[in-house]
Amino acid sequence: MSFFPKISFHPEVEEYLTKVFRNNELITALGTQEAESKYQSLLSHLSHPPGFTTVRVNTHLSSVKHVKKLLFEEIQKQFKGLCVPVLEHPKLQDVLLIPVIGPRRDLKKHASEVIVGAQCGYAVLRGAHIYVPGIMSTSRFMKAGDLVSVYSDVEGKCRRGAKEFEGAKVFLGNGISELSRSEIFSSSGPLNGMGIRMTEPVYLSPSFDNVLPSHLFLQNLPSVVVSHILNPQPGERILDMCAAPGGKTTHLATLMHDQGEVVAMDKITNKVKKIKQNAELLQLNCIKAFCYDGTKALSVEKREDDQEGPPFLPESFDRILLDAPCSGMGQRPNMAFSLTLKEVTSYQPLQRKLFTVAVKLLKPGGVLVYSTCTITLSENEEQVAWALKTFPCLQLQPQEPHIGGEGMRGAGLSLDQLKLLQRFDPAAVTLQGMDTNSLRDSREGDLISLANKDCIGFFIAKFIKSNSK
Repeated sequence: MSFFPKISFHPEVEEYLTKVFRNNELITALGTQEAESKYQSLLSHLSHPPGFTTVRVNTHLSSVKHVKKLLFEEIQKQFKGLCVPVLEHPKLQDVLLIPVIGPRRDLKKHASEVIVGAQCGYAVLRGAHIYVPGIMSTSRFMKAGDLVSVYSDVEGKCRRGAKEFEGAKVFLGNGISELSRSEIFSSSGPLNGMGIRMTEPVYLSPSFDNVLPSHLFLQNLPSVVVSHILNPQPGERILDMCAAPGGKTTHLATLMHDQGEVVAMDKITNKVKKIKQNAELLQLNCIKAFCYDGTKALSVEKREDDQEGPPFLPESFDRILLDAPCSGMGQRPNMAFSLTLKEVTSYQPLQRKLFTVAVKLLKPGGVLVYSTCTITLSENEEQVAWALKTFPCLQLQPQEPHIGGEGMRGAGLSLDQLKLLQRFDPAAVTLQGMDTNSLRDSREGDLISLANKDCIGFFIAKFIKSNSK
């Protein structure tokens, strides 16, 4: 039951993806019709938000039960008494799930319109209010306190400050303007601060602005699964190679009870600052964050004894997480994917460079987890096939917990190998809305099962490095 159009791509990217999802291995296993149906379903899912908001509790500071109670009270306050449950995940003991209500098809549209940028629009669909930098255009005479209808400029065609916009736009819901048009677009006006407070979003999710910031972290479900699969132990030395903004880094530190060392790297200064801020906010002390290019993190010569940061000597880490830079095609919602084919295909060689460094930095007997938030074969299963061929010291390992589906056919991996991989495929469940009636009638187990499937597109592979050279 689609509410938004399917995700759109540049023509050459669409052609590339069509070949991926109609590859010979897949067609032989599923048949042409089934493979095509799954692909079309995936395109619909990608333009819609996941069916649940996932919250990871900072168990370093608080218990899940305590945060669950506080969160339930906060949601009741935000939703004005509407009863939406907060569910504990049975396999991920630090996760709380909140069902998303929507799409709400009966909202009346107002004459006064606000156009927001695509990224801002996606955040609105996941519960955010609208801040001034995200606003592209408003009706000519909009005043503070006006009821407005909010639309997303999905193709990025709206000029900032425009008084009207005739391009492709998608309705996101209604809100109240906190500022007038002249205040929003004034050259000396506020560049930050809230512009529109959403009162009737098409998808109703709680806003987490300043809600229990030290006690919880908003993450997509598969992103939480990754850290559990790496399974870091107290006292170990862990490397998070591409760590910003620090959700997985702080999770790893929490799972280790803040004992040991988590080295986090990212090559962009502001992103490293964000990792440090998150570590401080969650009161985790074992994290050391460095601004460094992961492809250069292997030291070829002896290090100074007192050198703390990268580059590192070979076999320096017990476990390594490579949550690799990727084309990001699994992110939801996304209505218009902006990368060109050249950009999409540029990630595979970069991922291989990072992977090669990771293998060398890993101790014998150590664990390497590779993950992406994309749906292509070239960045996922093909990388696994390449890794197993290139590094005979690596063996694929079973994953615990295994919540997603198995790997996708098309990269020449055996069925046994595919079963060891974990691919979260949003199309694994029918696109369905959730209203208060269907929510009330649903069993908790069915909701958990739905949350495991109706999430972003994601891929995880777990390797162990054998002791023999």
